[in-house]
Amino acid sequence: MLAQASLSLIILIGLSLPIAAVLISIALGMAFFHSPMPLHVAGSEIFWKVSNEFTLTSVPLFILLGEILLRAGVAERMYAAVALWLNRLPGGLLHANIAASTLFSATSGSSVATAATIGTVALPEVRKRGYNERLFLGSLAAGGTLGILIPPSIHLILYGMMTGTSIPQLYLAATMPGLILAGLFSVLVLLACLIRPDLGGERIQATWSQRFSSLTSIVPILLLFVVVVGSIYTGFATPTEAASLGLVFALILAAFYRKLSVTMLHEAFIGAMRTNAMIMLIVLASYFLNFVLSILGIPQQLTTFIAELGLSPVSTMLLIVAFFVILGCFLESLSMLVTMTPLIAPIVVGLGYDPIWFGVITIILLEVALITPPVGINLYVVQAIRGGGSMSDVMVGALPFVICMFVLIGLLMVFPQIAMFLPGLF
Repeated sequence: MLAQASLSLIILIGLSLPIAAVLISIALGMAFFHSPMPLHVAGSEIFWKVSNEFTLTSVPLFILLGEILLRAGVAERMYAAVALWLNRLPGGLLHANIAASTLFSATSGSSVATAATIGTVALPEVRKRGYNERLFLGSLAAGGTLGILIPPSIHLILYGMMTGTSIPQLYLAATMPGLILAGLFSVLVLLACLIRPDLGGERIQATWSQRFSSLTSIVPILLLFVVVVGSIYTGFATPTEAASLGLVFALILAAFYRKLSVTMLHEAFIGAMRTNAMIMLIVLASYFLNFVLSILGIPQQLTTFIAELGLSPVSTMLLIVAFFVILGCFLESLSMLVTMTPLIAPIVVGLGYDPIWFGVITIILLEVALITPPVGINLYVVQAIRGGGSMSDVMVGALPFVICMFVLIGLLMVFPQIAMFLPGLF
């Protein structure tokens, strides 16, 4: 039955049907053909229960926060400031792409929003300053993936909700790997530009006075991160309440930069509603699909199958990693998260691994899916902003950064304390 569901999933997605419709169709089909009970009647109760999850309220709030920051011009100012500070490194603006994505990830919680925002600001510079276009595009697509790893990540909220894992602990666990991954991206760029200086373009000239003056454009982002994440760890707010505080702070920033207006708010609300509607439909559909699969005993069958293979815990984890990488070539990251987590997480926990640690591994694997063809959503986001040229340029440019993600996964498997050190302190 699991093979039938997986095959149906790939075929229907290949037909370019909406993800939520695909998940609902598979759930209803499985229930109709394999269950003597009318499982479809439980759909309304499941949808209502999930929709009333208090933790889930933080998702639209973080999405709206990102929309307001985008329209308030915060990203443009931040990018310009980061570029001034990193101009002395080989491949200056390539490092600025990654650093700006890291900073914006600490406020948006979304990879698509991060890639779109930083890409919009950075792309006009690629030809103007003579950078290698493929590497430049790849750094934007890869940098954008940090949006689902660095807190406040929407994907971590959903993982925590589905596995009953502490979201603040997940945020702590993801912070260090997120910064390490950003560092690995920059090391890759640095080595590439040292070996091939022609990959890096013209450097921006800046005085120390200009650099210190630009710090006023970085401070608001850092303050926003402190407001959101700091309020959680001081016990002042829950993740949902912290999202509300961050939204208020974003409105204050928009007013400070004289961008707050009825028109701007209208555009931000429309953008947030579209994104949230897509996410919520996928979440609701996936919960119903997981309910049907549980009733049919699919998780138990999968657990038995894994156990009968007789693999060691490490070998099993490597098999799971390979499975996620292959699946990521056909399935969008959010859909992978909400459909696979309830099936795979119990197996991993049964092997003796910490669910918080596995949450970080899962998100990194989803990052791989975001920049691997043919369904890597960040590739299409960057290409859409680019507005022309071959799609293969973005794909080829992003592939070297996938190596950094596998390096981080290897480090986490050998040294799990990279993720578990901060949660252990609390």
